[in-house]
Amino acid sequence: MRNFILAAMSAALPTAPQALGQDRPDWALVVHGGAGVIERGAMTPETEAAYRASMQAALDRGETVLEAGGSALDAIEAVIQGMEDDPLYNAGRGAVFTAAGRNELDASIMDGATLNAGAVAGVTQVRHPITLARAVMEESRHVMLQGEGAETFAVEQGLEMVAPAHFFTERRWASLERTLDRLGLDIPPRPEGAPDPEPVDHGMLDRDAREHRFGTVGVVALDRAGNIAAGTSTGGTTAKRWGRVGDSPILGAGTYASNESCGVSATGTGEFFIRLTVASRICALVEFQGLSLQAAADQVIQDELTALEGDGGIVALTPQGDIAWSFNTPGMYRASLTAGGKPVVSIYGDED
Repeated sequence: MRNFILAAMSAALPTAPQALGQDRPDWALVVHGGAGVIERGAMTPETEAAYRASMQAALDRGETVLEAGGSALDAIEAVIQGMEDDPLYNAGRGAVFTAAGRNELDASIMDGATLNAGAVAGVTQVRHPITLARAVMEESRHVMLQGEGAETFAVEQGLEMVAPAHFFTERRWASLERTLDRLGLDIPPRPEGAPDPEPVDHGMLDRDAREHRFGTVGVVALDRAGNIAAGTSTGGTTAKRWGRVGDSPILGAGTYASNESCGVSATGTGEFFIRLTVASRICALVEFQGLSLQAAADQVIQDELTALEGDGGIVALTPQGDIAWSFNTPGMYRASLTAGGKPVVSIYGDED
């Protein structure tokens, strides 16, 4: 792990688009689709084009909401719902499998104006976990629900439920088989309702292995009212066991938003992000130590996370419209857009 991180850090530090200064834009949006060993030459032109198009589509969904005067929360939900339906990512359809052969999904959302938040963990039949997380925030007196209880609540709220096979993709199942074989663990039966087996591009599996296990999606948005919100959704890690939960549904670790500082959504090895409370830590550096958003993000990701030998990255946004991202892996799927500006869609560490 140490050699991996040192190699990643030997390249120029990946930085976000230039801070927007004192003139707050009408709205702003920053999105990620996961971080990892994402390198030029390891991805086919077709796959790269697919990811760039998907990230642009995420920006388009957010722009539609924010340009029409929708709230930051509405934009978060719209962007992430689309990514949860996109099998390119490890969220919703296309999520990785646990060692037991299940897709267990986590999500969280936070309103920077009120500090209200909602989160869910280990759900298996809710089409859009981000929508369930928002329902927990707005329709319950709790912050986090998990497993069966979360799904009972989803049914009571009239949310869209699907058969577990809805989330199945052959690519992720093949990755599970490969991982379990490497770990010397038994391969579970193919999920009920899954389609018949089909050939899998082994180059894609090799790339998945190189990219580690990140494909979490996340968004931070600023709306016309000046409020920010953040949200994150994930399928966790391939072959996870014992009900493992990472940072994505943990407020302060994988997601945080406050109008007094910033909003952050994270992706990476969740155990390290939880220990460091990465998301709220970045915002605290902005609020209480007066660091710029980029400086705060780099201190936590490039210095503190790396010192713990953790890997991953974040996207972040302030109520003033300053955008930052930082990651200590070779790449991170990421994109940003502000009102009246040009979209930025990047994958590799040497891109702006």
